[in-house]
Amino acid sequence: MICITSDIHHMSLKTGNQAHSDLSEAAIACQFVERLHSNRAQITCFITGKLFEEEWSAIKPVCDSKNVEIGGHTYYCFMPELWHRGCNKVLGSYNGPKWQQNWDIAKTQRIIKNKTGRSISSWRNHMYMHGPHTEELLLRNGIEVCCDGVKRAATGFELHENGVLNFPLNIIPDHEHLYHAERTEKWVKQWVARYQWSDDYGSQSYYLNDWLEIFKHGILEREQQGIVSHLLIHPITIYLCGGFDALYHVADFLSQFETTTVTRLARTYYQQKQLTQSNTAQIVPIKKER
Repeated sequence: MICITSDIHHMSLKTGNQAHSDLSEAAIACQFVERLHSNRAQITCFITGKLFEEEWSAIKPVCDSKNVEIGGHTYYCFMPELWHRGCNKVLGSYNGPKWQQNWDIAKTQRIIKNKTGRSISSWRNHMYMHGPHTEELLLRNGIEVCCDGVKRAATGFELHENGVLNFPLNIIPDHEHLYHAERTEKWVKQWVARYQWSDDYGSQSYYLNDWLEIFKHGILEREQQGIVSHLLIHPITIYLCGGFDALYHVADFLSQFETTTVTRLARTYYQQKQLTQSNTAQIVPIKKER
């Protein structure tokens, strides 16, 4: 089984990807979701609050799909950047002060509810920026699952002490490991050296075909082991690497597997955990006769 997720950002964020694209992130995501939908594959789309506010008509087809779970991806992606860098240095929280992070989560929830009629229960912070108050504030706002971070050896959910589930990616991400847009070989080399950047898949980037080999192998390997693959696709990233042909190739490959959404998988986990606890409680130890 695989859990496909996607991050979709508002165009006013003005990322490097967006500057190199002739289409908006929402427009490209619609095509990706439609391809998955035609193959009956499910996906969780983490979408920024400002995208609902500024580009609702563009993202509405994604939200109307019955095969899509909508999750939150912060309201404005931690802008302005200098403020959040300062918060990280002073408070140890790139997410900002506790009150601000709470405001961000609640505002994102409200605008999604107002536009779609759906209540969200899953979340991914922009850039996986997991702060010291993340679990507490997600729980306060009724979020069940947080999908931050990359852990290659992860086999499923990690239950936080407060009850929130953390669900790290265990398949190589696209954006950080693909040459595309401004991320040329020279740019990546300088960036990695400057920030000493690496994740659980190292610091190396690849051209599309090589990345696809690693990506596919990771999924097939976990399928053989009976482990859920949790993966992230940025539709605009794949589009910039190879156009819609590449994006449809990825969608078609993923559609051959059994798919589920983040929240559906989480609720299955809770049900199994409760069943296990119930069965354990019914076991009465046998006392040895003296």
